[in-house]
Amino acid sequence: MAEPRLNDSTLLRLCLGFAALLLAAGLAAPLGLMLARAFQDIDGNFVGLVHFRAYFGSPALLLPAWNSLWTSAVTTAIVLPLAFTFAYGMTRSRLPGRAVFRAIMLIPILAPSLLPALSLIYLFGNQGLLRVLLPEGGSIYGPTGIIVAQCIYTFPHAAMILSVALGMADARLFEAAETLKAGHWRIFRDVTLPAARYGLVSASVVVFTLAVTDFGIPKVIGGQFPVLATDVYRQVIGQQNFSMGAVVAIILLLPAIFGFFAERWAQRLQAAGISGRAVLYRPKRRAARDLPLLAACLAIALVLLSIVGMAIWGSLIRFWPYNMALTTANYDFSSFDAQGWGSLWTSLTMAGLTALVGTPLVFWVAYLLERGGVSGWLPGFVRVAAIAPLAVPGLVLGLAYILFFNHPANPLGFIYGTVAILVLNCVIHFYTVAHLTAVTAIRQLDPEFEAVGASLRVPRWRTFLRVIVPISLPAILDIAVYLFVNAMATVSAVVFLYGPDTKPASVAVVHMDEAGQVASAAAMACVILAITASAKLLQLGASRLLSGGWRPAH
Repeated sequence: MAEPRLNDSTLLRLCLGFAALLLAAGLAAPLGLMLARAFQDIDGNFVGLVHFRAYFGSPALLLPAWNSLWTSAVTTAIVLPLAFTFAYGMTRSRLPGRAVFRAIMLIPILAPSLLPALSLIYLFGNQGLLRVLLPEGGSIYGPTGIIVAQCIYTFPHAAMILSVALGMADARLFEAAETLKAGHWRIFRDVTLPAARYGLVSASVVVFTLAVTDFGIPKVIGGQFPVLATDVYRQVIGQQNFSMGAVVAIILLLPAIFGFFAERWAQRLQAAGISGRAVLYRPKRRAARDLPLLAACLAIALVLLSIVGMAIWGSLIRFWPYNMALTTANYDFSSFDAQGWGSLWTSLTMAGLTALVGTPLVFWVAYLLERGGVSGWLPGFVRVAAIAPLAVPGLVLGLAYILFFNHPANPLGFIYGTVAILVLNCVIHFYTVAHLTAVTAIRQLDPEFEAVGASLRVPRWRTFLRVIVPISLPAILDIAVYLFVNAMATVSAVVFLYGPDTKPASVAVVHMDEAGQVASAAAMACVILAITASAKLLQLGASRLLSGGWRPAH
């Protein structure tokens, strides 16, 4: 009877060891080497804090850090009330068509971050449709454009977090307040806001971190306005100064790490404040509240749709603004980029492999951590390594990969410039959210499944494949689509790592825009959006089939 348990234990420990090795090679070792490079000269000799003193002693080098901080702070200050209003309308009013509003809200997540920047160029650029609305001497290029585009890019992230925070309200608190004859504003101030305060903290941290670390928007619409993300790119690609690039990357890493711990703290406090006896709040109809919220949500949805519509229209214009005739010539990417449609196939291959490899890896590792029963230091290391990627910006991870996989002593150097390194980078970069999704799904399962399997002498892997996986298919599908969509749309995670024949479509958008081919860049961004939106629609259809009752009850 002891032999199956021994085999199971050995198998689980070996699998967890492989996961630890993969996370060490894909995250810990590259980041460690990048940190070491900040203290070395061009020949690899240790020079201490020389580069840091040069950085902090130069106003020109410090300027991008200051610009990133204040533009991100302004973006957060604008997005937070807008997202709160939208989420409040979705959860605390009788808003008609909430499913439609929710779908519109998600659009910026499905597109590369460059798409809103390209749309703003069409609207307010030097030849923009609404250029006359800008004040005399004003320009969309620079901090104004960066802030507006980042507001659109980060809005859905904040709105989703706040929708969850507001949706978990306890109806008993509102009933008690109404019984005590409290007014609507008093209830909002004393009940709604305190219950959502941790959600507000979490949303503000996420928005600030996304804005600080984004590369695509400032690259497209930033003009000569330097920020940290573009400064890393300039140091590495423009000047080949990897040591100073590593210093700037560490500076870029600091707000992300701070945001990571602040967001974790807010989530824990919010979860601790939820009672197991809470009653779901169902708002009553009230025109004085519902109509203004409907107008606000319609306005926000119209802006999001206008941004996407502008990008689509701009991609179909023959020569903006001199020849406004419609054409599909801008979708002939071979006329604007050496790889043509090949970059799109590269992205599809990269995203498909990311989902195909990453989904079973993430779910199996989460299962090992939650149900494997493996003791010792190994599970602790894997848990930390599984959460850590959330605090690492894509540009930082990309730079770390350059230094690590190009190192002469690294036997894995042969994957540099191939699709394999792009897939590895995407799996690691987007690992944390997928891992948390898997952990949530596994914790909802009855722990008796493994006990019954063990009593019947069924190997653990067979119980996993025949019971755990079928029950968890909706979550597994969610993970696969999340990895696919993010791999298709990412720019910062892969901008340092592609080879001559492996340029992703999102990077092709950047290069087309740099070459002045804004229409073709918008066309490529729209194709990426169409693919990711189709994947999301397929997921929704598959989820409905899976919820049709064929899965085992649990």
